[in-house]
Amino acid sequence: MIRRIGVFGGTFDPPHLGHLVAASEAAFRCALDEVVFVPTGDPWQKHHLKVTDAAARLAMTRSAVESDPQFRVSTCDIDREGATYAVDTVADVRAEYDDEVDLHFIIGADSLENLHTWHRVEELCRAVKFVALNRPGHSRREVDTSFGAQVEFIDMPAVDLSSTECRQRVRDGQPIRYLVTDSVAAYVQEHGLYRG
Repeated sequence: MIRRIGVFGGTFDPPHLGHLVAASEAAFRCALDEVVFVPTGDPWQKHHLKVTDAAARLAMTRSAVESDPQFRVSTCDIDREGATYAVDTVADVRAEYDDEVDLHFIIGADSLENLHTWHRVEELCRAVKFVALNRPGHSRREVDTSFGAQVEFIDMPAVDLSSTECRQRVRDGQPIRYLVTDSVAAYVQEHGLYRG
C-alpha cells in the first residue's frame, strides 16, 4: 500500500502552534499517514533576513512535534549544502522511505501565488500534490496552476499567528506561552533567543 506523506517545509523560527494546527489539519483533511517537518537549511528567499542558527531551529522543531506520533522531522535541508529549494527537499524526503510514497507538499495558499518564481517548478509539480491552506484574504482564484500543479485547497482553522510575531514578543519582553509549545518556550528562554 502506498503511504501518503505530507512534506511541511519552513524556517520554523520558532515553530508555533499555528504550524502544528496546519500540519494536523492537512493530515486529517488529506488522509495523510505522516507529516514530515523539514526545517530549511539556507532559505534562499530569506537571504535579506536574519535567520536563527539551523541547529537551534531543528532542536525547537523536534521538541514541538515529539508528542505527536503522526509527525516527524527530517534534517535533509539542513544536511544539504547550499540554498534550500523545495524540489530538492521533496527528492530527499522521498529517498528517506523504502517503499513508494505519495507526497503532498503543505503550503499556504498565499505562497502558491509566487509559484512561478520557484526553482525548477515544473519538476516540483510533477513530484508532488500541493495541499494549499486557505488563509484570510487569499482565494483559490488567485493561484496560478499553469505549471501542471495539482492543488487540493483546505480551509485551516483561524490561527492568526506568525514566527515573526513570536520573535517580536520575545524582543519586547512579552510571553510566548500558549503561542508555542512549552518545550519551545523553554528552549527560547534557556538559549536567550530573539532578545537582541
